[in-house]
Amino acid sequence: MPLPLNPNMAATFPPPVMEARRWLDGVTFRADRPLLNVSQAAPVDPPPRALREAIADVALNIPEAHLYGPVLGLPALREKIAADWSGAYGGQIASGQVAITSGCNQAFCAALATLAAAGDEVILPTPWYFNHKMWLDMNGIGVVPLATGDGLIPDPQAAAALITPRTKAIVLVTPNNPGGVEYPAETLAAFYELAKTRGLALIVDETYRDFDSRSGAPHALFTDPDWADTLIHLYSFSKAYRLTGHRVGAMVASDARLAQVEKFIDTVTICPNQIGQRAALWGMENLGQWLAGERAEILDRRAAIEAGAPRLAGWRLLGVGAYFAYFEHPFALPSDRLAQRLVAGAGVLLLPGTMFTPAGDAAGARQLRVAFANIDRAGIAALYDRLAAFTP
Repeated sequence: MPLPLNPNMAATFPPPVMEARRWLDGVTFRADRPLLNVSQAAPVDPPPRALREAIADVALNIPEAHLYGPVLGLPALREKIAADWSGAYGGQIASGQVAITSGCNQAFCAALATLAAAGDEVILPTPWYFNHKMWLDMNGIGVVPLATGDGLIPDPQAAAALITPRTKAIVLVTPNNPGGVEYPAETLAAFYELAKTRGLALIVDETYRDFDSRSGAPHALFTDPDWADTLIHLYSFSKAYRLTGHRVGAMVASDARLAQVEKFIDTVTICPNQIGQRAALWGMENLGQWLAGERAEILDRRAAIEAGAPRLAGWRLLGVGAYFAYFEHPFALPSDRLAQRLVAGAGVLLLPGTMFTPAGDAAGARQLRVAFANIDRAGIAALYDRLAAFTP
């Protein structure tokens, strides 16, 4: 008998990072040329020792950290986010407008669960973050691609032309995954006004806000006293404090929307990770200087990416920032086939642009994403050596 499956789930593409890892099966790497894995944007080092000690203390000495907690998160963490975000963005955010989630992916899923049903539409700039596309596909929500061109910055006027009566939201990721680009404040303001005027939600995913190269607030969206009518803001603690396995994210939205989010979280996970939330709070309270050092290191690696790019004849660096460099390659092969050949041919694992664009998209076939968070300047130099020497 055929396996009974939800057709939306069956039609959703496999997790791209897991698919790419399967390209390693059966491949042996030379001792003098080990694998350079630039496929996933997740820190591989553990949290700093002081944070690990704080986590151990929570596990040993706070019994309630092992129990169910408030569905929308630890009150102290919600209050800290509200206070820090209000100061950073120059707006007014109440703790009741903050929800803690099991990672930023769950924040996105919860937000969309409150916004859209099967048959509705959401506008995603391309290249998109593939997990956003996957969740929408699983739920039968139409994805409307918004091409960004070589600059990788979405155009609000082009987005306006895509809005239909079925459109429920526009999603922006800045600094961008996969493109790395930092959206100008003016671009975000224009999208906010578009969404506000047309009665849509604007979802802004700032998972990589801690590694933005700019000083000061990257946008002024929270300065509108009525921001909660339009804006849904998403964040992740995974990158800032290396808490990937603890699954702690956040959503900032209206109280009314969070009342609906509470239903989603209670049904799916009951509550966020209690130990992870306390780890995130401890990080916010104690690791400001350490995080500044992490940001400086990532910005130095970004500079190395920019400085080395001219070594790749025929390649173009379309975008760089946060953990990512997004390239256009010069070969006749489409990027999905090229990425697989790079594994054995160069000892490099990266992701093709086809994983971030609609099927058959010509731009995606020419593009590749490099996640450089886990390679230092020497690793970046080695990456350029291998790519420069590679022929398909």
